[in-house]
Amino acid sequence: MSTAPRLSVVMPIYNEQEALPLTATRLRPILDGLGIDYEVVGVDDGSTDATPVIMQKLRQDWPQLRTVRLARNSGHQAALTAGIHRALGDYVVSIDADLQDPPEKIPEMLALAREGNLDIVYGVRGDRGTDTFFKRRTAGAYYWLMRRLVGKKMPNQAGDFRLLSRAAVDALKAMPEHQPVYRLLVPWLGFPSGEVLYVREERVAGSTKYPLSKMVNLALDSITNFSASPLRLATWLGLLSFVVCLGLAVYSTAAFAFGSTVPGWSSLFIAMLFIGAVQLICVGLLGEYIGRIYSAVQARPAYFVGYDSAEDEWQGKSR
Repeated sequence: MSTAPRLSVVMPIYNEQEALPLTATRLRPILDGLGIDYEVVGVDDGSTDATPVIMQKLRQDWPQLRTVRLARNSGHQAALTAGIHRALGDYVVSIDADLQDPPEKIPEMLALAREGNLDIVYGVRGDRGTDTFFKRRTAGAYYWLMRRLVGKKMPNQAGDFRLLSRAAVDALKAMPEHQPVYRLLVPWLGFPSGEVLYVREERVAGSTKYPLSKMVNLALDSITNFSASPLRLATWLGLLSFVVCLGLAVYSTAAFAFGSTVPGWSSLFIAMLFIGAVQLICVGLLGEYIGRIYSAVQARPAYFVGYDSAEDEWQGKSR
């Protein structure tokens, strides 16, 4: 490519050797049919299977495919960051490689952004019937909590399938976020936005790369990065424990005055457990925030790029 593409499609990839050929077969005709210059930035997040080899083979017949390989597995959001920061298109679409988010919606996103002069177009999941009952409930709880912490400007059921204009991408690149959570960071920008509804499909092949542990970490990062509410929760827990202890003190004094005190350890034991639990919760919440401050002060990069197939070709070109 001699000129910057009109559209960049960023695709974080981790151990997708089964899904990747199917994704390329389905994605390429859609992008070719747009009639514009484009690039597909496939970010290999330190895959340990045959994913890097498959990407190189696909690139031989698909010149628009650009491969970026991270030096180690850094996580989905870090791989997404690497792709967004290196994308060169006027519009940037992020999509996963498992085809749960249909690439057929990309032309609709692009058309909506152009017609409405929008900087952001969210892919909103209108139906999650293919997800398990547990996944639907936990996802619903996540969006319910985030919308109350961040505000209703965060679209409900909008994941990482979205379109960004160059202005939105530049704004994200200027943000000093150490652990960005784009589901919250993008709505925070407040740029003109629209939505495209779609039905979430089943994974085309392979197994999920987002188990419960990563879902919990995402929720924790979302809460601590965008809200001080947990610290206020610690304050309220402290006040609650004070009220409970004050009530026990009044009860003990009244019982002593009426001569109905019975020697025992139950009430003392329960009170000590309650106060100790509240203290540990408060210390834990403070530790989460202090740990993130410590990571920010260290300023260690979230990822290292080991290889970019377009590095030499685009060297010296700026946007």
